[in-house]
Amino acid sequence: MDRQELTLGELLELAEGMPEDTPVRMAQQPAWPFEYSIGEPVVVDTEDGPVLYLPERQQTRYLPGEVAAELGWRE
Repeated sequence: MDRQELTLGELLELAEGMPEDTPVRMAQQPAWPFEYSIGEPVVVDTEDGPVLYLPERQQTRYLPGEVAAELGWRE
């Protein structure tokens, strides 16, 4: 992806073929990476069109090193 934003279509394409019970997590803070669960999503109509928001629910753990490396945050 060259753009800065992920679209719903891209997200659905990434998830295609994955088991429906696959957890979805959010990674934050590249300098000190943590993993977060995601809360109840909401769709908000903005002046630029609808936006799907995935809120942070709770910190689950430090982000595993292999995930940080895959994200390009670590070597």
